[in-house]
Amino acid sequence: MTDAMRSPGTLLLAELGGDARRMRKEAVVRAALTAAAWVSILVSVGIVYALARQTMAFVTKVEWSTVLFSDGWFPRQGVYDLRTLLVGSLLVTVIAMIVALPVGFGSAIYLSEYARPGVRRLLKPSLEVLAGLPSVVLGFFAISVISPSIVRRLFDGASLFNLTAAGIAVGILSVPLIASVSEDALRAVPDALREASYGMGARRSTTVIRVVVPAAVSGLVAAGILAVSRAIGETMIVFIVGGAAGNQSFSLDPLKPGLTMTAAMATQAQGTDQVSGAGLTFQSLYFVAAVLFLVTLALNVLAGRFVRRVRQSY
Repeated sequence: MTDAMRSPGTLLLAELGGDARRMRKEAVVRAALTAAAWVSILVSVGIVYALARQTMAFVTKVEWSTVLFSDGWFPRQGVYDLRTLLVGSLLVTVIAMIVALPVGFGSAIYLSEYARPGVRRLLKPSLEVLAGLPSVVLGFFAISVISPSIVRRLFDGASLFNLTAAGIAVGILSVPLIASVSEDALRAVPDALREASYGMGARRSTTVIRVVVPAAVSGLVAAGILAVSRAIGETMIVFIVGGAAGNQSFSLDPLKPGLTMTAAMATQAQGTDQVSGAGLTFQSLYFVAAVLFLVTLALNVLAGRFVRRVRQSY
């Protein structure tokens, strides 16, 4: 159809495609974003491949009696008791959650339901600043304050370097994460639910406990799982405060020095000259990393299934 033949207001198919220069720019942006997505996927695949290859080298060559039934973690002596690292990580995580969950959830409820706008504008950035505090700073704070002034005063016989102080410091580090995610989940609950509760004569505390918290339970669970994953993966605090120098006998006492999975990797991999040529010591680092990866993955999968089950749409 020529310009003379078409009626006024009629558009040609070619004109609906938009400006050619704009379309070229959109194509370039789409290609760049696609490349960025593929790069992230390829990097993840490469990490998993390297991890799996060295882990398989360890699994196929190690004597499993030294992995499951030994008396401790002594990698340069060929003793790789995984229980020692799992128990240390579990103790630190449990202590951290005992500290972080009540404080984090309480802070979130206060900021969302009770704090005045001015107070919230002051406290919210303060929590975010605490979240940006380097973990190595908290590690030295735990050595100089938490361990001597709290742990050793409450528990006679506690060592200066112990898992309890490490767990408390990791809990402090996890508080901002729990508070921020939980507060967002609580504020996402529609005000209509609160107003309906108030209209029936409920007090604010009853509304919070019976209405708001159950409505935001999926976000609260997600915050808790994120905090657990953060505590399991924390390195510098347990590396500094745990007190174990790469070797550790099996122990269930949180008041003594201990070794977590991340601290074991950090202490063992301080330099490649310390791990090369020492049997399966180098490969043991990848084995511990693979176990840590699987634990974290399992936590995220279970959390995702639970959140999907209890999530409510408003």
